Amino acid sequence: MSVNNSLSTNIESWFIPIDILNIICLSSAIILVLIYLIIIIFDKTCHTVPMLLVANSCLAELLLSSNIFWVAIFTLQNDLKRQAYEDPFCIFRGYIGYVACCAQNYSYFLQAIYRYLKVIYPTRLFWQSKRVQIFLIIFVWIVSFTFAFPHIFTGAITYLVDNQMCQMPLHFSILAVYNTFFLYIIPMNCIIFIYFKLVRYVKKMSQHVTPANTLIRAQRELKMVYRIVMLVMILVALGFPYTIFIFMGFFTSPPKYHFRIAYIFVDVSLVFIMVIIFHSTEPLKASVKNRITKRQTTMIQALR
Repeated sequence: MSVNNSLSTNIESWFIPIDILNIICLSSAIILVLIYLIIIIFDKTCHTVPMLLVANSCLAELLLSSNIFWVAIFTLQNDLKRQAYEDPFCIFRGYIGYVACCAQNYSYFLQAIYRYLKVIYPTRLFWQSKRVQIFLIIFVWIVSFTFAFPHIFTGAITYLVDNQMCQMPLHFSILAVYNTFFLYIIPMNCIIFIYFKLVRYVKKMSQHVTPANTLIRAQRELKMVYRIVMLVMILVALGFPYTIFIFMGFFTSPPKYHFRIAYIFVDVSLVFIMVIIFHSTEPLKASVKNRITKRQTTMIQALR
């Protein structure tokens, strides 16, 4: 239920600087992901199945970054006014946050599965086709939206005055365990499992007589899965405080401003993810380099 009247609340000296830092990080992440999506949409060299899966990850990042940006603006407004006020969209923002997090993590899982199929079952083109991948993407988004229904129907998402946001309080419950397994443990462990399966498979290929182009292709796909694993590991590392607070909530009460602290690292991690996605996606880098080269050539010709 929304709070119709605003109440005064204690404001620490570090709240507003951190709010501004969060907004800057999130703005940077949103700008970068929009640039990536525009390039993928309009550059025909990016119209491939792997880039379709990258675009899906970017879309999930855009939803997540935009939602947290909305939360950060709301938090800053309340902190500036020194008030505790739950607006009508607070619960909705909490719900979308869980949806976007789910879509993000499983989008990486889809990329890993695709690379796995290309190496282990290279002749089964049906499973690598654009139609099947689009179906899987749609399925993951449907699952992401329905996964968070219990959070709404049980009233688990509440307005947390100290943190100025709507989230599920961190304490031991069936829903908290469900969240931890479905959002983090299942997709991340599956990605790591796929990586180690590919490592073993490529090692076996190198020990047997294998056509050079087949081995090179397998090693290239393994490298891409390795980058996805690194992306997940960086996400886990920068989101470590959030993870600590989740597990702390199973046994005791986390610190008073735990979500404010955790979201600092989450917001910074989103910028890192955008940078890593760019550096690990060759078609995206090639497209940007081509555009820069064309612009430089045009400028040189104009000066002549």
